[in-house]
Amino acid sequence: MGIIAWIIVGAIAGWLAGLIVKGAGFGLLGNIVVGIVGAVVAGWLLPQLGIRLGAGMIGEIINGAIGGIVVLVILSLIRRA
Repeated sequence: MGIIAWIIVGAIAGWLAGLIVKGAGFGLLGNIVVGIVGAVVAGWLLPQLGIRLGAGMIGEIINGAIGGIVVLVILSLIRRA
């Protein structure tokens, strides 16, 4: 996948994660980074748990959103500490 596609997937995944985890968003650029990091986290974590979610761009967005949610929850817990 090209860098532009990664940015688009990251932006969508980060935006979705920011909507789901209220009050933990980091703005557009921050959410793109969270989405990309979330996609990496989900790309590692979900197969370890034996979870396979779709294929192609939609599957990547779903995986990135799930990973982004995990990353946002962890970051919000760290912020509160």
